[in-house]
Amino acid sequence: MDRREFLTAGKKIKPALSSKKLTGARTASGIAPYSGPWTKNEVVHLLKRTMFGAKPADVAYFMSKTMSEAVDELLNPTAAFPSPPVKEYDVSGAAAPDTEVLAGTTWINSVNNDGTIQSRRRASLKKWWTGVMINQDRSIREKLTLFWHNHFATETVDVGNANLLYKHVNLLRTSALGNFKQLVRDITLDPAMLVYLNGRFNTAVAPDENYARELQELFTLGKENTPNYTENDVKAAARVLTGWQINTGINSFPSYFTAARHDTAAKQFSSFYNNTVIAGRTGATAGDLELTDLLNLIFSKNVEVSRFIAKKIYRFFVYAEIDAAAEANVIEPMALELRSGNWEIKPVLSLLFKSEHFFDYLNQGAQIKSPIDHVIPVCREWNIVFPNQVTEYADAYGMWNYIMSVAANAQQNIGDPPSVAGWPAYYQVPQFYELWVNTDTLPKRNQFSDIMIGNGYSRNGKKIVIDAVEFTKTLPNPSDPNQLIVDVLDIIFQMPLLQASRDQLKKDFLLSGQDQDYYWTNAWQAYLANPSTANFNIVNPRLRGLYKYFMNLAEYQLA
Repeated sequence: MDRREFLTAGKKIKPALSSKKLTGARTASGIAPYSGPWTKNEVVHLLKRTMFGAKPADVAYFMSKTMSEAVDELLNPTAAFPSPPVKEYDVSGAAAPDTEVLAGTTWINSVNNDGTIQSRRRASLKKWWTGVMINQDRSIREKLTLFWHNHFATETVDVGNANLLYKHVNLLRTSALGNFKQLVRDITLDPAMLVYLNGRFNTAVAPDENYARELQELFTLGKENTPNYTENDVKAAARVLTGWQINTGINSFPSYFTAARHDTAAKQFSSFYNNTVIAGRTGATAGDLELTDLLNLIFSKNVEVSRFIAKKIYRFFVYAEIDAAAEANVIEPMALELRSGNWEIKPVLSLLFKSEHFFDYLNQGAQIKSPIDHVIPVCREWNIVFPNQVTEYADAYGMWNYIMSVAANAQQNIGDPPSVAGWPAYYQVPQFYELWVNTDTLPKRNQFSDIMIGNGYSRNGKKIVIDAVEFTKTLPNPSDPNQLIVDVLDIIFQMPLLQASRDQLKKDFLLSGQDQDYYWTNAWQAYLANPSTANFNIVNPRLRGLYKYFMNLAEYQLA
């Protein structure tokens, strides 16, 4: 399925907000503050990009704000961080069960190296993370956590220890809106990363280059610079990073430095780094001091680093392809803000999300949803009710596991991107987002939405399902079939559906083949006046059929 076919179906192209004209540019809009209309359309666009879907209650909330106020609130979370995952797994088959951790309480501080227990904790972490996304606060925090997870990718099976993995995810979440240079430092010493890229085995006598390479290639500089770092720079950086280990025997699971494992000789870097030499250090502080020198060295290439990160942010939140106009009008100002702001992430995001370019019509509905951006908004936008995560935690985790598995089967397994580079759809030229949708994954997406609007998913006598009637009650004027369709599509689509198509769907579903609107209006009002089973069975199948059809359309795969 081709993204360009999605983008041209029924879409009338509006002019860019800027009067500047660039030959061959997809859009000429830039980073200037957006001054256009602030309607439901713009609110939904903002929320679909910065959160997981545009939940109707969230849309109503942010419509009461100005655009600037809405962005500021999204970038300044006030809600508490989510409670940690709890023990919802059984311990049967474990050689050393964690019986000291009571059911329903968190396992994150429990030291246990039993393989069975760690396997079940890894599964618990992924279920919990899915639930956190579904229950996210009104901020960008969870979307940014996914962004950083893709950027500083690790894989749960390779790391193995779920306690380290939780600590890693918590670092991404708590630092998501902070300082990029500090986050790179913290990731470098993060125990999960020390396991994943072999940093714990990096010693003076056997230097390991894995992290040193990815630090430059994937995390800070990228591969596109001319000139760029060299193989000798990778080797020198690896020697700087020798000596770090992790301790899984105490419940804080710290990383620590062992001076005897550190390479104390001087490290020579290439002309790309101005032939800088990092002096070898000895003693307990050698690791910290040389790491500071290495990061200062890398970030001295501030233009390269800032452009690289600006492009990563742009591709994740705006559009995959970056042409010369976007490079000049958006990427360069973002990169400059990152440099001049001493690597603070929040001001860069504020600049982008308040820009005319972000709200440019051609950037709306221009992304194919990732699997996570498909399944989580199905739950949020349609107001699916889950079991209480405190009093019914086992059932809640079971339901979250189902949602997580659906996304995983569609090629986005939270916690387990396919490699250290993250998911290819975020970087693979030229397909980018098109990789998400194919003859295997699209039917799976449709099957999931069909199940949710149909019989739902049941576990232990409980069910998660889209309640079509209850959802419809939340709409402003559901008695009017025309307005009902408009209000639903305003939330779930970012592409306009042709009026002729709307009229036909109204007739086929809400009017049961009749021509007059009162066939729906009378049925709905009769149900509200007397919500009997008979009246419910008249309106519910019509709504379910309509909503199922909407979710099977190509437009539903866009955000």
